[in-house]
Formats: sequence, C-alpha cells, structure tokens
Amino acid sequence: MLRMFFAALAGGLFGAGLLVSGMVDTVKVQGWLDVFGAWDPTLAFVMGGAIIPMAIAWRIAAGRKLSGLGTPIPEPSVQKLDPNLITGSILFGAGWGLVGLCPGPALAASTINGISGVIFILAMVAAMIALPALRRAFASTGKTEWTSAR
Repeated sequence: MLRMFFAALAGGLFGAGLLVSGMVDTVKVQGWLDVFGAWDPTLAFVMGGAIIPMAIAWRIAAGRKLSGLGTPIPEPSVQKLDPNLITGSILFGAGWGLVGLCPGPALAASTINGISGVIFILAMVAAMIALPALRRAFASTGKTEWTSAR
C-alpha cells in the first residue's frame, strides 16, 4: 500500500510539474523545437530542472542495493544502439515535433486540450495495440529482426 501511495504521489508531482512548466502546451513545446524560427528557450530550464536532480538521484542510487521502500534496486542494463532504438527515437521525435506532445504530457494535456488531446491519446493507444501485429508481419517476411526493446 505504501508503494502505491508513493507511486501516486510521484505521478501527481510529475503531472503538476508538466502543467506548471508548460510542457502540456503544444505551442510552447513546438516553439522550443523551432530552433530556426520563433524559438522559445524557456523549456531549457525545465530540462535542467529535471536532469540535475536525476543526476544526483542516480549517483545516490548507484551506491545502494535497496530503495527507500526496501525493494531491490536493479542493476543498470547495458543498452546497445540498434535499429529498434534508432527507429523508435526518430518516430518519437517526429511525433513530438509535429504534435508538440509526448506520451506523458499528452496524458496530462488530454483533460485541457479538448477533443484534440483525446484524439492524440486514442491514436497513441491504437499504435501501441497495432505494434505487436506489425512486428509479427515484419518478422514473417524475414527482412528484419524486429525484437522487443525490453
């Protein structure tokens, strides 16, 4: 129960941070991405405000075996640069640039962006549902080795 409380607390703080920072405002996010146009550098402070505390948290966690709630902290996984990661990164970045939202802020914005926010969430969920079938289709052709990112 304590774990669920802290998960809800962390999620609430994350959502509040997205709202306060303007990350749910698609115009602000697109302004950040428009480096050669009407660039809005204010989201750099949001990134700095996220990166600095996480860097400190990672340093602290690196020397611990258990979390504050007593659960084991898993060893960091070794990530390799593969076609799945590259393709996913390109699609994520293109979607973020076109729409001005990524999945976390999209959930927070779905309540304030009206029907466009709901359409984005539905499209995102549809893509998540379609992905396993697409992977099976590509795997059956033998043209690519498309494996899970997990």
